[in-house]
Amino acid sequence: MNYQEKKYKSGFATLIGRPNVGKSTLMNQLIGQKIAITSDKPQTTRNRIQTVYTEEQGQIIFLDTPGIHQAKNKLGQFMVNIAERTINEVDVILWLVEPSTFIGAGEQHIIEKLNKSKTPVILVINKIDTVKKQEILTFIDAYRDKCNFAEIVPVSALKGENKQQLIDVIFKYLPNGPMYFDEDTVTDQPERQIVAELIREKALRLLSDEIPHGIAVTIERMKERPDGKVIDIDATIICERDSHKGIIIGKQGAMLKNIGMKARVEIENLLDTKVFLQLWVKVKKEWRDSDFLIKNYGYREDSEY
Repeated sequence: MNYQEKKYKSGFATLIGRPNVGKSTLMNQLIGQKIAITSDKPQTTRNRIQTVYTEEQGQIIFLDTPGIHQAKNKLGQFMVNIAERTINEVDVILWLVEPSTFIGAGEQHIIEKLNKSKTPVILVINKIDTVKKQEILTFIDAYRDKCNFAEIVPVSALKGENKQQLIDVIFKYLPNGPMYFDEDTVTDQPERQIVAELIREKALRLLSDEIPHGIAVTIERMKERPDGKVIDIDATIICERDSHKGIIIGKQGAMLKNIGMKARVEIENLLDTKVFLQLWVKVKKEWRDSDFLIKNYGYREDSEY
């Protein structure tokens, strides 16, 4: 097919919603492979991750943004600014909500932002695998009048239910346009950034609740050996307190070893080669309230993602 034909559609779609509604899980499902990290802890996604879905009818560039929430520190404010700014920069908005008739303060805040935007909004009711089919209509009714939705699509990000229907609906609202990325591109994230995020994901999943928000991961070295068979990666987990450092390392280094072992498996899958991963832990007190350190750890609001 000639991708310059008039029928070819391409454009940008953003996934927004409160933290922990399944935005990253849905994006990974739509793309067909793991790009965004997932965990059951809120605020997992910190940067705006760009991924690309290409098929015969066109190309969708997804922006997975941090959850919109009330910010408690400079890192939180940075995350909210990115999410809210994205609303006006895309062709279509996917607003993910949980299957519930309760519309809380977090959702009301998002409704306010969406009602000020001229971008078409698709309401995506996620996690329908957790409720009875007949209940879904009551959730649709609860939300229907809150915003002038272009479409309402119930899905299960975890199970992939209604995935194709959602993709077809997104294409309805995209303009005719060129291919922005090659067919085999799935993300514009640098490999180093994805590797750092995979390590952070394992830490998020394995550590206790009070620690994960206060960690960042930096890649100090990522170098292929001369024989081309192994990549050496040195990474540092940054935390905010000495007591956190002890927990991350664990008894006789057991926790750090576990994080490294689980991360290495996924990094090897990503890079399609053997990996020798070494992890260190450093304490940088109050880094989430330091403009310099936030930027130093890769969270740049003015970056082109």
